[in-house]
Amino acid sequence: MDVVELREFYASPLGNATRRLLSAKLKPRLGSLSDACVMGMGFATPYLDDLASETKRTIAFMMARQGVIHWPREGAVQSALVDEFDLPLLESTVDLALVVHGLELTDSPIEMLQEAWRVMAPQGRLVLVVPNRRGLWAAFDSSPFGYGQPFSRTQLSGLLKEAQFSAVSWSHALQMPPTKRSFVHSGASAIERVGDLITSRFSGVIIVEAVKQVYAFSSGKRVRRLMPRFKPALLPAPARFDGGQ
Repeated sequence: MDVVELREFYASPLGNATRRLLSAKLKPRLGSLSDACVMGMGFATPYLDDLASETKRTIAFMMARQGVIHWPREGAVQSALVDEFDLPLLESTVDLALVVHGLELTDSPIEMLQEAWRVMAPQGRLVLVVPNRRGLWAAFDSSPFGYGQPFSRTQLSGLLKEAQFSAVSWSHALQMPPTKRSFVHSGASAIERVGDLITSRFSGVIIVEAVKQVYAFSSGKRVRRLMPRFKPALLPAPARFDGGQ
């Protein structure tokens, strides 16, 4: 999906309900961001709108295949069109990375995560929102979560481990079906609460929070051990016994 389709979805009743439910799950998890540099990847702007005023700096990177839109509506532009495998940032500059409509739409999820790792500060946090392979939302194209590659929790765990992230918490969202019926949207919050108690494994999306791991590697310097050295010496030949002669 391109940014025009994504923007149109979030302007629809189903998109408004989606944003409301996901924001309710994300905001408590993100915590205080007063001194943080926040990076959104994919199409995260519907969820960055509520955070931009609280952060030290907020940037929205949109992938080249999707296109880019002006964000935010007022003030200086903070969005950019990027190659998700070559972000225009120095190392260790991002405190929080929020990826929505990104990981499932890239050609190489592991390379995307490795590039996010590069630009994140030590112990920086990564929050992924991805379609659940077991959920209804991945089976229907009535929402952006029906496009691209859905993931299971096992697959996400493997990707994060390979990219040197450590998962610290898991949650689910979008328990309601991806329908355009208005009565479902009006009762979305109630459906979400019931779904969390009964069938969370079949939710529309998986939300995982991970922390960047920085490992201390050995320099590989070998420790020399003193070994005794002996000079070769000739030993006298044993005496021969010739039987009395």
